[in-house]
Amino acid sequence: MSIASEFKEFAMKGNVVDMAVGIIVGGAFGKIVSSFVGDVVMPPLGKAIGGVNFSDLGTSLGLAADGQTEVVLKWGAFLQTMFDFLVIALVLFFALKGINRLKAPPPAPAAPPPPPADEVLLTEIRDLLKAQR
Repeated sequence: MSIASEFKEFAMKGNVVDMAVGIIVGGAFGKIVSSFVGDVVMPPLGKAIGGVNFSDLGTSLGLAADGQTEVVLKWGAFLQTMFDFLVIALVLFFALKGINRLKAPPPAPAAPPPPPADEVLLTEIRDLLKAQR
């Protein structure tokens, strides 16, 4: 079997295709959540604490070795990314919780029907005969 045919067999498996679709949808979902956090959640939060734009927050560490470029520790952008992560994690938690509720639990095995009355009587007679011996 050639490498090309092995790769084709690997790439066409259902799990690989499903994973690829999941990654693409996840990337798009990440962009939506980033926009939601950056464009909807953070501006009112920044305004509430005094008109602060979180992506612009940072601490200057001085000039770089070239003497012209300023080195900035952008902790505001990091804070923005942390909010993105928290929102994504929260949304995924609730989505998975909802999906798990929709899944029906596996049916419990049905209890076997009780034996007929004549079989119960015959069993009792057998047990009594064994006890007499």
